[in-house]
Amino acid sequence: MLMLSKLRRGELLYDLGAGDGRILIEAARGFGARCVGVEIDPDRIARLKKRLASTRVEAEIVEGDLMEVDLSKADVVAIYLSDSVNLKLAPKLNRELKSGARVVSLDYALPAWKEDKHITTSNAGIKRAVYLYTKK
Repeated sequence: MLMLSKLRRGELLYDLGAGDGRILIEAARGFGARCVGVEIDPDRIARLKKRLASTRVEAEIVEGDLMEVDLSKADVVAIYLSDSVNLKLAPKLNRELKSGARVVSLDYALPAWKEDKHITTSNAGIKRAVYLYTKK
């Protein structure tokens, strides 16, 4: 996902639904990005903060609803959500993202957005779709 997004050193990545933090860790370590993780579940946040501490990765963690977070400073937004959430999220991304910002989505397309690239990858025999979009 991060390679497809062409994430660059110093760019600001938002991971919406940060979960276990693997995107944040890879973005910071492997790409030198600044990272913000958004997660609504307090238990996941506690585990996420422990994982970040154990890997010595610094990232801002926002506890809250991804629909309430200001995304205007994001260079890249990473999502692994669902069709129904992406349907609600697409207009917000269109309103808030700056021109040239990229959205990379695992498995679920963004309705009403024209993809720049769509690849299929396989992990442990499971085929996954990855979609890349650029805000015009």
